[in-house]
Amino acid sequence: MRRLAAAAVALALTALAAPDPATAFLVEVTTSVSIEDVHDGAALEDALQKTVDSVLSDAIAFRPTVVVVRQAVLIRGRLYLRLLVADQDGERTFQDLDREGEREPEPTEVKL
Repeated sequence: MRRLAAAAVALALTALAAPDPATAFLVEVTTSVSIEDVHDGAALEDALQKTVDSVLSDAIAFRPTVVVVRQAVLIRGRLYLRLLVADQDGERTFQDLDREGEREPEPTEVKL
């Protein structure tokens, strides 16, 4: 019985002393949108903005501080996007990874 009580006290002290886990949101989203006139730069920019706004309002449940277009490919009238979305803590995490050199930057190919 003493061992059980000692284990319970040790567990309680550990739980109190442990810091709260950090919460950071860093999400990569893939989406696409149809483009009617691929040669109209204004329409392309408008479609890109509307698509990003749609992702932020419909697919993301946190308040982002950064949105990065990681890749944009136009294939047969359809714009395919990879977006990196992060909150403030997620942005810091991403920057820390870049500073430490743990990941090589990916080449980004944009075809219009």
